[in-house]
Amino acid sequence: MNFKLEICVDSVESAVNAQIAGADRVELCDNLMEGGTTPSFGTIVSARDNLTIGLHVIIRPRGGDFLYTSAEYDIMKRDIEKCGECGVDGVVIGILKSEGAIDAERTAKLIGLAHPMSITFHRAYDMCSDPIRGLEDIISAGASRLLTSGQKDIVPDGAELISKLVRQSGNRIIIMPGSGLDESNIASMVKVTGASEFHLTGRKIVNSKMIFRREGIAMGGVPDIPEFSRKVADSQRIKKIINILKMI
Repeated sequence: MNFKLEICVDSVESAVNAQIAGADRVELCDNLMEGGTTPSFGTIVSARDNLTIGLHVIIRPRGGDFLYTSAEYDIMKRDIEKCGECGVDGVVIGILKSEGAIDAERTAKLIGLAHPMSITFHRAYDMCSDPIRGLEDIISAGASRLLTSGQKDIVPDGAELISKLVRQSGNRIIIMPGSGLDESNIASMVKVTGASEFHLTGRKIVNSKMIFRREGIAMGGVPDIPEFSRKVADSQRIKKIINILKMI
């Protein structure tokens, strides 16, 4: 089987590293500690200028839940339009209703606006109340693929549901497992889920080059969040995962 690997990144540096490793595309985000929000216009343009592989951009105006106001929905529409103007290959969206159902109507409108870009419905799905009905709603809205962890924190814990979704979807939509995947479990998750596309970060920790480091102050007010190190996509680690997929 010809597997495809999408790397979730939060910087142009990581996007380029993913391309060097041989990834098929990247999902470009900001604020990964909040699950990902829409990156800046400058980041999107720079990523497009530096990539020849697929570039998908998350359209999420804030962290938190996936119940959006009319103002937030308008922001999403505007961001999709800008992505189209920048030559982005796909956008990644997700909207729920207050009772936990997929907001299929507004999702379909965003998909229509984004055409001909590819559409991934993201892990908002993992927070929906009915995974079977939710998949059908996403398919009916016209999405190209569904990113899911099987309604668990990580794919290995949600693999049973993901396998059911792969069977349920048939050839109508791509089911793409993502969350908690790495070189230690990718082979087993391929076999268990039956999926053909996978989503992961493949990161390493890079220490800051700052020599002077002010102690006792945290820019975000949260001392537990490191400010003198960051996580960056690791080309060698991603290459290892790609080689594992090629061996299956």
